[in-house]
Amino acid sequence: MEKSLLTYLYQQIIPIYRHFDQAHQMDHVETVIINSLEIAKDYDVDMDMVYVVACFHDIGNKFGRNDHHLTGGLFLYNDEELKKYFTEEQRIIMKEAVEDHRASNDYEPRTIYGKIIAEADRDIDPDIVILRTVLFGLKHYPDLSFEDHFVRAYDHIEEKYGPNGYLKLWLETKKNRDGLNHIHELLKDKNEMKTIILKHYQNNKNNV
Repeated sequence: MEKSLLTYLYQQIIPIYRHFDQAHQMDHVETVIINSLEIAKDYDVDMDMVYVVACFHDIGNKFGRNDHHLTGGLFLYNDEELKKYFTEEQRIIMKEAVEDHRASNDYEPRTIYGKIIAEADRDIDPDIVILRTVLFGLKHYPDLSFEDHFVRAYDHIEEKYGPNGYLKLWLETKKNRDGLNHIHELLKDKNEMKTIILKHYQNNKNNV
């Protein structure tokens, strides 16, 4: 990647994540970049495009969470700086990848770039999944009691990551498959789930 493009991404794009909720801060985008590049090694893709998609994948949170995948894709496509480095066709592919990365989408990503970012964004480490769920709850529902936070977190994780959850793995990465299986086991033990959720609740309730 050209140094000027990398400088732009790290000086102008990634810092935007500082303004998002704690589950989508700079550490999250940096993790997704690492995951994306690791997954992409096994495919015939343009690594610069993979990198850019990872940097922009949640940038739509700048305009609100509900349609962040759509607004983020458009933000990438219209970025004047990116037009210096990528063709119209490449920017359309990257735009579609950002649009397709959302876990709740009920359709398969249109390109390998969309599948890579979707898998990289999963980062299905059970402890991280639970932490991010708790942080989201504390941010958006600060007045709930712990019991209500527990119910909300457990139900969300079951709905998304459970055996019948809406999250789909579009590429078979061992890390995500193992993580998903681990979450399935945790969901069978509500007491263990409650212990983990309580730990993150107590550690973060005064920091959100």
